[in-house]
Parts: sequence; structure tokens; C-alpha cells
Amino acid sequence: MSLQRVTRSTVIDQPIERVWPLLRDFNSHVQWHPAIAESYIEDGLLPDQLGCVRNFRLKDGAHLREQLLTLSDRDWISTYCILDSTIPLFRYVATVRLKRVTDRDRTFWHWESTFATPPGRERELTEQVGRNVYEAGFEALRLHLATD
Repeated sequence: MSLQRVTRSTVIDQPIERVWPLLRDFNSHVQWHPAIAESYIEDGLLPDQLGCVRNFRLKDGAHLREQLLTLSDRDWISTYCILDSTIPLFRYVATVRLKRVTDRDRTFWHWESTFATPPGRERELTEQVGRNVYEAGFEALRLHLATD
């Protein structure tokens, strides 16, 4: 199995001080991402505690468990991995990175991952992650912040 890489980025028309609090909360995706049906942090841990596990179900019925690996408030970066998933994504590790855009006080958001897939499903799953997770997440967070 070869590793696939998905990279997406966007600019959010909000200051980083509004964007980062949502993204650093490892369980906030249930509030703004359209694919998430329900989500909780296991074992009563805090959603910004390294090692915490979010257990969630997508609206299409898929079930995932992801673990927070790194979190830096100084650099606006978090990294997480999939522990268990009904979607065949193996060795999945993703990084979310924000940067301040001084022009009109906006936020640059870079989201990338590497993972392996079953043979023959590389393109399908790479497009699914890029479009249905990352790009849909960009648009949903943009809307959430605009109406919040």
C-alpha cells in the first residue's frame, strides 16, 4: 500500500483569534462540519488534552475514532490520527495549520493528511477526503463564523 497525500488550503475572512478556538477544540467539528452526526470525547478528557480520543459518527453512518497527537497554541497547529474507522483509511495522520493573514485580518487554513487505502480505491478515497472532509469543512466553518 502506497501512502496517499491530500492537501487543501483556504483563506477564512475572520481573524485567527476567532478561527483557532474552534479548531483547537478537538470535538468542535460536531458544531460546524456538515458530515458529523454526533461526537464525544472518550473517558471524560478535555477536548484539547493531548491523547484525547474523539468518537464520532458521520451522517452517512460511518464510525471513526481519532486521537489528538499535537496541539500548539503558539503556532496554531494540531495533528491527529485515525485509530479506528469503518472507512478504509489506514495509517491516517492529518495536520491542521493556521497562519495569520495581515491583509484585512484574515486566516490562512492549511489541512493535509497522508494515509493508505485498499488497492484500487486510492483515487476515490483521496477525493472523498479532499472534497467531503476538507473543502466541505472550509465552507461550513466559514458559514458558522459568519452567522455566529
